[in-house]
Amino acid sequence: MMQFDLAGKAALVTGAASGIGLATATMLARMGCTVALGFLPDDPRGPQAVARLANEGHKVIAAPGNVGKAGEAERMVLDAVAKLGRLDLLVNNAGTPASTQVVPPDAFDVMTETMWDAILQTNLLGVFRCSKAAVPALRAARGAIVSVASIAGVSSQGSSAPYGASKAGVVNLTRSLARGLGPDIRVNAIAPGSVDNDEWPIKWTAEYRRDATEKAALKRRCAPEDLAEVIVFLGFGAAMVTGQTVVVDGGLTL
Repeated sequence: MMQFDLAGKAALVTGAASGIGLATATMLARMGCTVALGFLPDDPRGPQAVARLANEGHKVIAAPGNVGKAGEAERMVLDAVAKLGRLDLLVNNAGTPASTQVVPPDAFDVMTETMWDAILQTNLLGVFRCSKAAVPALRAARGAIVSVASIAGVSSQGSSAPYGASKAGVVNLTRSLARGLGPDIRVNAIAPGSVDNDEWPIKWTAEYRRDATEKAALKRRCAPEDLAEVIVFLGFGAAMVTGQTVVVDGGLTL
């Protein structure tokens, strides 16, 4: 696995209580980065993750807040930056499918206004809110933003049409932010495929898991650490890469 010496660097990772976010925060911390872990204020996994990493000797702080709420998202970012003292990387990972089951493309009765609002507020507007609030600190550090999109945003695969639309918005917003924030801040995204994450709200069936594994060119599903590795690379390597969305799916969508 690649290694960066991130001593003296600082990062904020949203949605860091589990899955991709926690794997990313852990990888950054183990490379010497000081990391603010963002999580919903009522999620007990957040403080537990912070305590676990701190007990390992890493420099971590808690950054509770809901990116899906205007005002609260910005306060969370600004509070984290104030505690960190600087910001070199913002990882926009927080997201929701607003469902516990796969929603077929023709299930229009399930795709309510409430579902659309919950998904867009968190998955798309949350990315914009956090990015905008982080700009002054990132500009001062000539840092980077990496957002988590999905193969649902670049193909028709996904948990629902609203979810796919939100992630397609992240892909487009990534390009727009890269143009608007260059040359001081690089902005990229990743598009994960099928991820082994038992804490994701949607509980994939054993049949789906087998099918996703068989269809992938690499014959396995992504581990959160596979995605964290690409996020860290885009954040602290890849000096000439901006405005891009890197598909990380083991060849599932080939």
